[in-house]
Amino acid sequence: MNNQDLFLRDLSVLWHPCTQMKDHETYPIIPIKQGQGVWLDDYDGNRYLDAISSWWVNLFGHANPKINAALKDQLDSLEHVIFAGFTHAPAVELAETLVSVTPEGLGRVFYADNGSSAVEVALKMSFHYWLNEGRQRKTKFITLENSYHGETLGALAVGNVPLYKETYAPLLMDVITVSSPDCYYREAGESWADYSSRQFVHMENALKEHADSVCAVIVEPLVQCAGNMRMYDPVYLKLLRAACDKYQVHLIADEIAVGFGRTGTLFACEQADISPDFMCLSKGLTGGYLPLSAVLTTETIYRAFYDDYRKLTAFLHSHSYTGNALACRAGLTTLEIFRQHNVIEQNKKLTTFIAQSIERFTGHPHVSDVRQTGMIAAIELVKNKQTKEPYPWQERRGLKVYQYALSKGVLLRPLGNVVYFMPPYVINEEQIEFMVEVAWQGVQIATKN
Repeated sequence: MNNQDLFLRDLSVLWHPCTQMKDHETYPIIPIKQGQGVWLDDYDGNRYLDAISSWWVNLFGHANPKINAALKDQLDSLEHVIFAGFTHAPAVELAETLVSVTPEGLGRVFYADNGSSAVEVALKMSFHYWLNEGRQRKTKFITLENSYHGETLGALAVGNVPLYKETYAPLLMDVITVSSPDCYYREAGESWADYSSRQFVHMENALKEHADSVCAVIVEPLVQCAGNMRMYDPVYLKLLRAACDKYQVHLIADEIAVGFGRTGTLFACEQADISPDFMCLSKGLTGGYLPLSAVLTTETIYRAFYDDYRKLTAFLHSHSYTGNALACRAGLTTLEIFRQHNVIEQNKKLTTFIAQSIERFTGHPHVSDVRQTGMIAAIELVKNKQTKEPYPWQERRGLKVYQYALSKGVLLRPLGNVVYFMPPYVINEEQIEFMVEVAWQGVQIATKN
């Protein structure tokens, strides 16, 4: 088997995500034969450094020996069982571990299949909680401009990236959208903290005006990942937690992409020393192995659903693969790796090295911003550096970076004109240098004229 053979077979039967399939008349799909650590190998002997953790899910490298061994062991005992009326050790142990490592007060775990599903669960739980409490007017949600929370209809509704949302607008519930604390637009010389604090006035006003009809505010803590990796200061989360308490509105922290060490702490909320009412987790939860998500919430919220069956207050939401034993075992092993190898502390060295490596982009004539939060770094390409005028999206400058990087053995997948790095934590300094050098050359080519 070779790349061309599998590519042609693929085109005859498959429809790929987030893709205009006609592009593949020009740009071939790359078949991957195997992965090892940060590397992916195709059928023709080429290697690619996975600089984006295969859509942000892989934490400890492909074919990680510890996770592999755990899954092989789990296969010999239980692959899956209905999770209504039944349970198993991996699900219980993973839930116990999640409760122990997430912010204080999150004592209950509800499993789902993926990030979008987790967001749907949190939205429904919040609405249903207020309904059970006799607050029937609470039916709306507040979200941030430029936010992204998934592709299912509820999750899409509370997002705000037009590329994903506009087509389906007639199908979506109405939400209240407020300006983002995204620090890209701060004034010259203004700190991230000052700008994010200043932007909070928009959220304060929305809560003050709509509190009686709002169930929850949903945010991606610190980094709006699909929204071009835009970043903001933890002070915004502190202000938001206090305001949600003041106006009796839930706070949903969507840590699907930013959780599990991506921002420099195990969870982004830690940097503001806050605890949300709901925390949505997925992606890195299983180390990039299997689909699984979890929604953590408080005992207070759990108790609002706990009553005699005839009261009809139960949360009747389910997925066939809820609490899948294999996925839970992978998740449990992922968290064991964090604990046993002091990963958060080790990542500080990598974070510093990435910061030093990308510093050269700040002087590029077509780079308006170089930003980083923990293990996430981004470079924004623009037509005019002084005015931050973006390149027309039709020019697909980011695609040029993507194609060049693949030709040199690096998997980058820019978000429009934003080149970013979110590598697995097993990457080393030599590999970071290679990854950044290829990105630098790709940016030179993409911004030539």
